[in-house]
Amino acid sequence: MRLSVRRVPLLVVLALVFSASMYLPAVHALVRDAHREAQAFFYSGTLLLVFLIGIAVATSRDKSSNITRSHLIAMFGAFTVLPAMAVLPMLEVVPDTRVLNLYVEMVAAVTTTGGSLFAPERLSDSAHLWRALVAWQGGLIIWVAAISILAPLNLGGFEVAEGRMYGQHAARDGIGSAEPNTRMRRAILTLSPIYFGLTLLLWAILVIAGENGTTALIHAMSTMSTSGISDGTTVAGSSAGLVGEMAVAAFLIFAVTRQAFVTDMNRDHIRHLADDRELRIALFVVATVTVVLFIRHWIGALEVGGLSNTGAALGALWGAAFTALSFLTTTGFESSHWHDAREWSGLGAPSVLLLGLSIFGGGVATTAGGVKLLRIYTLYAHGRNEMNLLVHPSLVASSTGAVRRIPPGGIEAAWIFFMLFATSIAAVSLLLTLVGMDFEAALTVAIACLTTTGPVAELVLGGKGALNALPDAAKIIAALTMVLGRLEALALIALLNPDFWRD
Repeated sequence: MRLSVRRVPLLVVLALVFSASMYLPAVHALVRDAHREAQAFFYSGTLLLVFLIGIAVATSRDKSSNITRSHLIAMFGAFTVLPAMAVLPMLEVVPDTRVLNLYVEMVAAVTTTGGSLFAPERLSDSAHLWRALVAWQGGLIIWVAAISILAPLNLGGFEVAEGRMYGQHAARDGIGSAEPNTRMRRAILTLSPIYFGLTLLLWAILVIAGENGTTALIHAMSTMSTSGISDGTTVAGSSAGLVGEMAVAAFLIFAVTRQAFVTDMNRDHIRHLADDRELRIALFVVATVTVVLFIRHWIGALEVGGLSNTGAALGALWGAAFTALSFLTTTGFESSHWHDAREWSGLGAPSVLLLGLSIFGGGVATTAGGVKLLRIYTLYAHGRNEMNLLVHPSLVASSTGAVRRIPPGGIEAAWIFFMLFATSIAAVSLLLTLVGMDFEAALTVAIACLTTTGPVAELVLGGKGALNALPDAAKIIAALTMVLGRLEALALIALLNPDFWRD
């Protein structure tokens, strides 16, 4: 039986786990005495399990001649097929809505984009929990796929990563020479307990800080998956207060750098976390944005005579830091002090700055989206080296130490990705304007979907549920763009490469 399970296609295995997870919101709804919702989740999960077990039995004897290709296809299927399965119980739980809205909602969840087409009060606690659970599983898929699928193909940011996973440490542990199925199994066994344990730890901290158990679980799963999903009680309005925000900020480090969690692929790197380039860039960006925003709010407070309020000033400092870190990791949570800072200074939210932070994105092999900090660093280091050559054309050294640490072809790959990313923003914005959206809204939705930062679109367009006002064609385009932003253009191009399909 163990051997036959290994031969089941990866997408079928993911669908089986996904279906079994429906029992959690079923139990939650049953505890709430919401028997209709409990039945919807229980029956949907059971029917899907029975159906998928039959598919697993039928396909377990077929072994793909190219496992890596099969896994990459499974990634694409995970972000397009699994949302359709997630819609099934929601059809009964959410009344008076359409399948299209629910499908876009689930695509936003599984791609860890977040955001919602529904006002929070339209969804029950169990429905909010299901959204967060879908996003949490999507985040785990990204973690595992980055290590076992994208890294061997030099995609997802690994094309510029120093000390690639399949270097001397991988050779020592026998990972670099392992076949794709073995890599996948090892990554699952290594990363799943870490991901699950960190989520439980954050949930416990939030509960101890005073947050409701369900809300704390939703926020914990949303933090680890960087989806920014919340129920009617946001992080800013949570009873956990400052302690809760500090806990969430501490756990967002796992979206900044993959070196923050210990795996057998980078075991000794954790001791040098302070020297990690992604973490240092993130700290620099957050610190710079915090200072700029604080000065901006301070000037605003000076004009309205609010400089004597020291507490508001300190709150503005923390609110800017937390919100900057949250949007940099493409999570999209806002601090309660972020709102207080605007009241203190009388200034509005700098939406363009938050859009820019989400474009920067988080770390490689994390659940964060965006361009990724390591690619930003690569382009910066190469630009600085070119400037040195312009100033000192007779310089003997061809590159600085920072550039020499970038793998061969990494600079070109980073530049190609950045151009593809910029072109994608332009193309998606154009498509959205053609279906009736104004330019500002189209640009915002395009950036939000490509960077998997749904809350930034809600912030600009008018709050929770604002995405529901989009035309149907725009919703379809947004859903496809979320998948593109999650997989990244280079991975989709790899799927379209004829050589990739040749056995």
